[in-house]
Amino acid sequence: MTHETFRIVVVSAGVSDPSSTRLLADRAAQRVATLAKANDRAVEITMIDLRELLPELPQALSSQLLGPRFTRAVEALVDADGIIAAAPVYKAGASGLFTSFFQVLDNDLLIGKPVILAATAGTARHALVVDNEMRALFAYLRALPVPTGLFAATEDWTDKALGTRIDRAATELLILMESGFARAVRDGSWGSYQHEYGSAGGTELDIDLDSDMMRLATGGTLRDGEDPFDLSKG
Repeated sequence: MTHETFRIVVVSAGVSDPSSTRLLADRAAQRVATLAKANDRAVEITMIDLRELLPELPQALSSQLLGPRFTRAVEALVDADGIIAAAPVYKAGASGLFTSFFQVLDNDLLIGKPVILAATAGTARHALVVDNEMRALFAYLRALPVPTGLFAATEDWTDKALGTRIDRAATELLILMESGFARAVRDGSWGSYQHEYGSAGGTELDIDLDSDMMRLATGGTLRDGEDPFDLSKG
């Protein structure tokens, strides 16, 4: 008898079809589901393909206004017990689509949530992107990345070691979900966090765009008769 269902959200920034990034994320998700079933638990998997959110991304980045697909993605992450976040590597870093999506989110949305971090690339030279870049992003979001990061270069797909790492990461995610830490944080102290969207949290809207300095900085002019060197006006 299954006693509890864990909700896992898979976030894939792969843009090709088929996508090696999506494949890696799917393998990790299925392994978590298999391990959970062995422990008498069920898993519900929700997929977020970030390429489907591309039309809504500019508005989300510029104004923190979320379109319907973005809103559904956020709602899925709110309800998630665990997350698998996978990105392709471009120019020695996680793709801009991947980082932009997570930069838009409420700064506290993922707090305490366990996450498997995964990346794919054409060469093993990018293997440290998971630990050097992606782990730093999720540390800022105060999520809990599992100790084992997943990385797959072209040659890794036929290497048994990749399967071993997937097993290890899936086990770590399951243990963290079973601990209930994220739920305890949400139930006990969720109201004490700031809940701001984007890196500036909307505070850029508080800037006085009609001040003398801002008019000059944006290519405008001072009002008639004003002296730009009159320090008495601050």
